[in-house]
Formats: sequence, structure tokens, C-alpha cells
Amino acid sequence: MVKGERNISPWFWVPTLYFTEGIPYFLVNNISVMMFAKMGVPNDQLSFFTTLLYFPWFLKGLWSPFIDIFRTKRWWIISMQVLMTVLCILLTLTLPHPSAEMMANSQTSVGLFTWTLIFFIITAFASATHDIAADGYYMLAHNAKSQAAFVGIRSTFYRIAAIFSQGVLVYIAGVIEKDTNDIPWSWQVTLGATSVILLLVTLYHCFFLPRAAEDQLRETKDFNGAMRELGASFATFFTKPGVVLAIVFMLLYRLSEGFLVKLCQPFLVASRDTSIVNGKIIGGGLELSTDTVGILYGTIGVIALLVGGILGGIYIARKGLKRSIWLMAAALTLPSFVYCYLSMAQPESTWIIGSAVGFEQFGYGFGFTAYMMYMMHFSEGKYKTAHYAICTAFMALSMMIPGFVAGSIEMAVGYTAFFWIANACSVTTFIVTYFVYKRLKE
Repeated sequence: MVKGERNISPWFWVPTLYFTEGIPYFLVNNISVMMFAKMGVPNDQLSFFTTLLYFPWFLKGLWSPFIDIFRTKRWWIISMQVLMTVLCILLTLTLPHPSAEMMANSQTSVGLFTWTLIFFIITAFASATHDIAADGYYMLAHNAKSQAAFVGIRSTFYRIAAIFSQGVLVYIAGVIEKDTNDIPWSWQVTLGATSVILLLVTLYHCFFLPRAAEDQLRETKDFNGAMRELGASFATFFTKPGVVLAIVFMLLYRLSEGFLVKLCQPFLVASRDTSIVNGKIIGGGLELSTDTVGILYGTIGVIALLVGGILGGIYIARKGLKRSIWLMAAALTLPSFVYCYLSMAQPESTWIIGSAVGFEQFGYGFGFTAYMMYMMHFSEGKYKTAHYAICTAFMALSMMIPGFVAGSIEMAVGYTAFFWIANACSVTTFIVTYFVYKRLKE
């Protein structure tokens, strides 16, 4: 702590800091998809433009050294929270109101949301910058023993943010939609509520986020050294033995999920009836209400994902990566075939739909553990932290590549054929798993 500052327990700021870190991330990457789907934006435009919003997290490693030389990490945290609050208010005030006919027929042009997309992309850059500053600040504001003790706390509150964003906020939008029969208004209220939450937590952090003695500006010579180290980390990463296979694995292991994840929510709310408008297939979904999706996908699905991840971590810790990777590859891919069933049978029972969504998310959470463990395994060495950051960039790219084209494919062939195509891509998961398995040691 800075001399003269009162000693503030991590209990007063770690939970709120990581809850705040999660809110804008899920707003930009998940809630935006649901909002655009309900507002009638066609899937091809929806998937392409919401995938673009992920670019700041893909690129954030490139500007992370600048966080150290311009202001303190605490300053960056507070400033980005202020900026994200203002942006959320602007999103609330400028959200367009398409006509009911356009929304019902999925004919709302994404061009109507130009300002919305601009504010979302700025929010994404602010959120990615906040992530860099928050993670760095966490390591400076308390000692190593305290850091270890609060690792679980920070993860828990980030997960609570996931449930709150995808579950509670979407549920609120659905309730307001039912009460008012006004879809744009329901999302304006939801965005307004989000801005109030961000404002309150920002004000809270102004008083309860401590000023760490170690949170100082880096000298220019240190910054130049950091930039040279960054260049060296990139050079050594791409000359590592087996780097080509590692990159291919990171790009293809989740290929089927990359297609599915962008259109799961639009499928759940799309009309059951199928029609062709301007040569594109519209409908063929489950026509669930927004609040129901908030419960099934945003709450049950997220909890199942988290439980799968926890159990996957326990399993791989006991068995090791090599002995776990085949089971986890199967868990990642096979449960997603439930969407083929849902698109063909179009069940009306929320129990069946919720069970299917939960089963798929649990399998993904369990199987994703092997992916994370492999990235840590490949990052071992002198530049472990930097190499892991590069791996996470490829992880982001693995979801962006299929996300760009998922909507166009779905509108060309319909949901049922799209889900079969997406699941057929799981073949790539087993192919790259086979080659990685051969190189792994026990």
C-alpha cells in the first residue's frame, strides 16, 4: 500500500473488480448477439459483425506494454470503468427502434445499428484494456500468499458476472418485452440497468480500490526493454519445436463449437416456421421467449458449463493431459449433436430443451479443459506468460474464423443442415487430437 493509505482488505475489491471485468465482456460478446437476433438482424450480418467485436481481445497483447508507461494500473482500471459506463449510457440512448414487421421477418439491416456497433467496439477496446490493467493490478496490490488465496474468489465472481449478464439481464429484457410488447424498449431498459451497475461499481472502486505502492509507472528504459522482450517472446514462440502443429491444434480443436456458439441463441428464439426471403432461409428455430432463453441458456447452460469445467479440471489433474485428451475431445464434440435433434424435432418442452442445452454446455466445459491445459503445456519455458498470451490470441482466432461465415451458411441451408455441417467439423477435432496425442508425454 502507499504510505498514508488505509489498509483495504482484498475482500473489498477483488470480487467487485472481477465481476466488473466480466460484465462488459459478456455484454459485447453474448448479449449483443441475443439483442440483434431479437431486433430482426439477419444471421449472416449478425454473426459477421458480432464476431468483429471480438478483435480487441484477440489483439490486446499488442498494446499491453503501453499500460505500464502511461499512468498506473489503478488509473487505467478507473478510467476504463468510467468510459464503459458512458458508452453503456450512449448505447441506451441511441439504440434504434426497427419496425415490428422488420423484426418479425428478420429484415432489419445492421446498417441501422451503425452507432450501436461503434459504441460496442469502443466498449470492447475499453474492456480488453481493463482486463490487462486489472490482471496486472491483482498481482501488485497484495502479496503472493494473498494472490493464491483469492484466485478462486476472482474466478467465482467472473463466473457470477457470466450468469448475471447472460441470465439475469436477458431475463429482465424478456419480462419487459412481455409486459410492453416493445422489443427495442426492453433492451434499452436492460442496457440502462447495466450502465447503472457500472456507474455504482466505478464509484465504489474510487474509494475502495487501494493504491498499491508497486503500482508505479515504468521508466522509459524499462519500457524499451519490455518491448524488446515482447519481440523476443514472439520470435521464440514461432521457433518452438512443434509450433505448426500447436497452432493448427489451437485453431481446429474447437472448430465445430466455433460455428455453433454464434447461432445457438438466435436458433432458440427464431420462428418455428421456415420461409425464404430474398433467397435466404428464415426461421426454423424453437421460438422461445427471451426470458426463457435467459433461464435455459444464460443460467442453466452457464452453470452446466462451469460445472463441466470444474470437473474437467479435477479429472485432468488426476489423469494427466495425455490420458485425458481423447475423452475430452469426445466430450467437446459429441454433445453438440443435440442441436441436430432440436432443429429436426423442434420440441416444445422447456425441460427437453433445457436438458439438451445443459448437456451440450457441460460437455463443452469438460472438453475445453484439455485445450487450456495444452496451451499451458506448450507455453512452458522462459517466456511462459508471453507465450500463453499468444496462445490465447490463437484461441480467440479459432472462434472468430467460423463466426464470420456461420450466419451466411445457416441462411443458405437452414438450421438443421447447418448444425449437421457444424458437427461434421468435429472430425477436425479428432484429427488434430491424434497428432497432438502422439507428441505428448505422460
